[in-house]
Amino acid sequence: MMKPVTFLRKVSMAEGISYLLLLLVAMPLKYWGGMPMAVRVVGSLHGLLFVVLCVALLWVLIQARWPFLRAVLVFVLSFVPFAPLFLDRRMKVWEGERR
Repeated sequence: MMKPVTFLRKVSMAEGISYLLLLLVAMPLKYWGGMPMAVRVVGSLHGLLFVVLCVALLWVLIQARWPFLRAVLVFVLSFVPFAPLFLDRRMKVWEGERR
């Protein structure tokens, strides 16, 4: 079974990429290309990944005993484009912590 922080890192990266795809590909296709289905598909995938991210974050809080403010930071940065990509390096350090 995968470690909680490892799983969170993978989900965070996937969610961050899906957010960028939504903002940079699907939204322009909807509004400039007349293809609303792009937002429906990518938006649904992004929404699912966001829910999985929240569950994974809760799992890390409980299982890895992360500080609450660290979890809040990861949650808040999930709303900032490109932030999860940069946060991954820090999460890799946190992944190696023992509590």
